This record gives sequence, structure tokens and C-alpha cells, in this order.
Amino acid sequence: MRAIIPVAGIGTRLRPHTYTLPKVLLNVAGKPILGHILDKLIEEGITSATIIVGYMGDLVEEYVTKNYDLDVEFVQQPVREGLGHSIYLAKESLGSEPVLIILGDTIFDVDFRPVLTGEYSSLGVKEVADPRRFGVVEMEGEFVRHLVEKPEVPPTNLAIVGLYFIKHPRLLSECLSELVERDMRTRGEYQLTDALQMMIERGEKFTTFRLEGWFDCGKPETLLETNRHLLDVRPLHREIDGVVVIPPVHISPTADIQRAIIGPYATIADGAIIHDAIVADSIVCSNAKVEHVVLRESIIGNDAVVRGSSSRVNTGAHSELELG
Repeated sequence: MRAIIPVAGIGTRLRPHTYTLPKVLLNVAGKPILGHILDKLIEEGITSATIIVGYMGDLVEEYVTKNYDLDVEFVQQPVREGLGHSIYLAKESLGSEPVLIILGDTIFDVDFRPVLTGEYSSLGVKEVADPRRFGVVEMEGEFVRHLVEKPEVPPTNLAIVGLYFIKHPRLLSECLSELVERDMRTRGEYQLTDALQMMIERGEKFTTFRLEGWFDCGKPETLLETNRHLLDVRPLHREIDGVVVIPPVHISPTADIQRAIIGPYATIADGAIIHDAIVADSIVCSNAKVEHVVLRESIIGNDAVVRGSSSRVNTGAHSELELG
């Protein structure tokens, strides 16, 4: 089975970090978001993937080819015209065998096996407080009756949250092609939800499966929330002389930490330097330097420097702050 992973987005809600790094390579609990997704696929026995890249796609390709022995194809999406458009560009991967589509900005804690061995196509869903920014599902018995993308008045609060098992990919390819050829857009873009609805109208049966373990990485606050969850599940504890470590934490073996308190819920990446500081509920990215400061609920980008006193900051890569 092949996975299709669209990762071409710019990630504007995660600026300033995404000025210098694609969203899917941001560190959470010790590895990039995309790394968590690929590790989950390999765990489930899926070793073939099509990754749709765009913004800083060369960095995504470099990371995957350097760290994973996968049968992987990269497809360029030079102009971002919606999720449906990105999957349309990868339609060569939509053959006769079932495929799994996974959005590249979310992390899942779910057992895929019952889904992948099921009789029908299936959508990962979750009840959300505000479904207006999602594709929304209406059910009729055990099957999906209707799908609508980002409705102003949602018929239900059951949202599609980025995981799609497609039993008959050729039908999806036909529907996506029709959307593009007929220029059928919703909110100015070609929507995957519209193509799935077209499949339903042509006889495809969709079930749903609940994703309680669904973690959004699209904003700084949700990235930190996901970091907390993942550290609870699989922390990496490290004893360091002269340092108080309060688990759960992830501390890279190559981090330089002296006279500090780390944790709880701190991720310290490769090459980070932390001296005379307290870091809790925060992510300190590769080669960042933190000195004489108390940090909470903060994200410190690659190569950033933070010095000073107690603060809450959200710095991008290569930035430098001195807090008096």
C-alpha cells in the first residue's frame, strides 16, 4: 500500500519559524512532524510514499532521503490551489491498489490496521467545537451520506481531520480530474472533500473511524500541546550532572546543558546550548542558545539566541533576543 502525504503548505500561522523551515520539519518531541508521520507508516508496514512538496521542498526531500529508506516519490506543487489540487498532481499514484492519504501537519495516535483491512473507503473524523474550518461529515447509518467543505452553518460537528483511506483510487483520480478540468472550486480552491462527495454520488461507500488521538501542529499553541502529549507517551530522559531534569522531557545527547532546570514537557534538540536557565513546557530547536532566562510555553527556533530574564517568547530561526 502507498501513502500520499501533501506537505506543500507555507504554514503562515507558525511564522516566524516557517520563514526559514517548512512546517513539517518543525521539531516536536525530538523529531520533525514529518518524522513522526513516517515512523507511524513504517510501524504499520507501509514503506511506499508519494510526498507532494512545494514551499522549501528541497529541505523536505533532503530530510526524507537522508533519514529514511523508503520507496518514495516527490511531486512538486508549484502553485498551491487546494488539497484536491495537490492530490490531483499525484494522480499517477492513484492506481488500482488502495491508498492512504495523510495530511502533513497533523500527528495521529491510532491503530491503522482495522482501517487498512476494511471492506470500504473510510475517513478519519473527530467531533470538534468549531467545524467551520474543516470538511464536515453527515452520516446515514454506518455510511457517509454527505460531505461539505468549511460550511458557514455546519450540519454536524463531525470533522474530517486529515486521514483518508481510499479503497478505489482510480475513481478518486477521475473525480479530481473532473474538478480541475471543469474548474470546480470551493472558496477559490480545488477541494479534496468535493472529489470525495463526487465519489459518493457515483456509488462509493465511505465509513468513518474516530480519531481521539489526533494532534494539530498548525499553530504555536497546538504545537506545544502536541509536544506535551508525545512526551507523555514516549519521553527520553537523560541524567546530566548539575542539572535538574523534571520528566517528561526529550533531551538530545548532543545538547550542552549546564546549571539548569529542564522540564516538565521540554524538548531540547540537537546542538542546543542551555546555561543557567529554566526551561519548561517549551521547544528549544537545533543549535539554539538559551542563557540566564526562565522560559515557559516558548518555541526557540534553530540557531536562535535568547538571553535575559523570565519571559514568554516565540522566536524564529537565526533570530537573537536579549531580555533585560
